[in-house]
Amino acid sequence: MIELEGVPELIDPVMVAAFEGWNDAGDAASTAVAHLDREWKGEVFAALDAEDYYDFQVNRPTVFLDGGVRKITWPTTRLSVVRVGGDNPRDLVLVRGIEPSMRWRSFCNEILGFAHELGVEMVVILGALLGDTPHTRPVPVSGVTSDSDLARTMDLEETRYEGPTGIVGILQEACTHAGVPAVSLWAAVPHYVSQPPNPKATLALLNRLEDLIGLRIPLGELPEDARAWQLGVDQLAAEDSEVAEYVQTLEEARDTAELPEASGEAIAREFERYLRRRDGGPGTGHGGPGGPGPGVATEGGDLASSGGPGGSYLRDPASGLNKPSKPPRSEPEREPGPEHEADDDEGDSPSGPSSPEE
Repeated sequence: MIELEGVPELIDPVMVAAFEGWNDAGDAASTAVAHLDREWKGEVFAALDAEDYYDFQVNRPTVFLDGGVRKITWPTTRLSVVRVGGDNPRDLVLVRGIEPSMRWRSFCNEILGFAHELGVEMVVILGALLGDTPHTRPVPVSGVTSDSDLARTMDLEETRYEGPTGIVGILQEACTHAGVPAVSLWAAVPHYVSQPPNPKATLALLNRLEDLIGLRIPLGELPEDARAWQLGVDQLAAEDSEVAEYVQTLEEARDTAELPEASGEAIAREFERYLRRRDGGPGTGHGGPGGPGPGVATEGGDLASSGGPGGSYLRDPASGLNKPSKPPRSEPEREPGPEHEADDDEGDSPSGPSSPEE
């Protein structure tokens, strides 16, 4: 029996979850949930028992000093609640932790137990994957679900991925079987600059989440961090002709692929986001009545990256970039979204998978 003492009755709650590890390339997803928790001053109300789900030789506890007393922080998953005011208040239940080492079904059942007790109306799971995407373009964010009705009503992709999966895929399927509407949002992180942090991918996830749940999310310093990140990668790429040439190839492929998407619908979507921020939509954030303000970034703007052909990569320790080890190749047609399997040695990397269902 789950006891939720001290947790108030929530208003139209949505659960937003992210897990460090395989499903978190560039730490983009876990950083997004941490941002929500920090900006809205989330209050932790529960933590899963680390003994039940984690191998401490894989995810080691850490020791720290608190007033001269040594204490231990155990790897776990914590739940917090944030109350979002405004004209259309809506509460969020934030789940932030590490992908469990064992007992995934019990882990998901425990998360769903909290969702049931709190009256959660929808679960949104954030993930980030490695993709053949140039850092100079808007970050592609795929929204996928296993619920055909949800896919139709919320303009999402109905997943058809088959292959190895991570805790994001398992939790989404557990929600589906339990009758809880669930959506996964996946941001693509460039292979050649996969090390964390990646504020540009985090920003893109928050923008898509904002559209999905109808809340205005305060972006804080993320837009400026995203600009600084892109300028830094621009400089590193410019210093290596091989990487610069490869990035240009990705840009050309992306631009060609996106030509049909420069539609009235896409333009209208970006204009609607601008109007929401200008008029001060629900929630609290940056920007005033005169314009979007410093907290604005759109999927089509400079702050938000994308997909194209690619190969495997080798890290250049001098530059911090991963250099392409072979010429770019053309990819066969596949389902909409970056749903392709990772190489075997990529699958075990903490940088993340290369499919939105892994």
